[in-house]
Amino acid sequence: MIIKRATIQDAKTISHIHASSWKSAYRGIIPQRYLDELQDDFWVNAFQGWIEANTVTALLIYDQELAVGCIAYGKSRDKKLSEWGEIISIYLLPAYFGKGYGHKLLKAALDDLKIAGYNDVYLWVLENNEAAKNFYERNGFVFNNEKYSFAIMGKPLQDMRYIFSFNNARI
Repeated sequence: MIIKRATIQDAKTISHIHASSWKSAYRGIIPQRYLDELQDDFWVNAFQGWIEANTVTALLIYDQELAVGCIAYGKSRDKKLSEWGEIISIYLLPAYFGKGYGHKLLKAALDDLKIAGYNDVYLWVLENNEAAKNFYERNGFVFNNEKYSFAIMGKPLQDMRYIFSFNNARI
């Protein structure tokens, strides 16, 4: 396992990892038609812009020469938590779920956020994504009772805010 900081040239790879992960991890949670229609390049422009503007840091984790996962993080995008760090996304190719790659990515991002001076970090997780909630809880995140409602293709969904404090770190 090798972790490298992503560059603009990695945006296509990052987007592919996101799309592959969504199609597997969100099956039965997000409408299947949405997942079926999700294109591999959906996130390319977003990541190119974020990386170029240096507003988001993205790390890729490799198995041999293959990028199998990625994490994106940075300064909070939520104005009311302006002193916090945020994990924006963490995704793996489905064949790499449950093999420790996610933990390594999360630890690398948290280490980086701590060095950057953040005491607290948050992320959003889909309420029905039990595997992700368990993963974050095992890694020291706790649900802070805040939820955000939205819809995809008319299906109502809720994100739950999970928080992590370096003062209570277990990772």
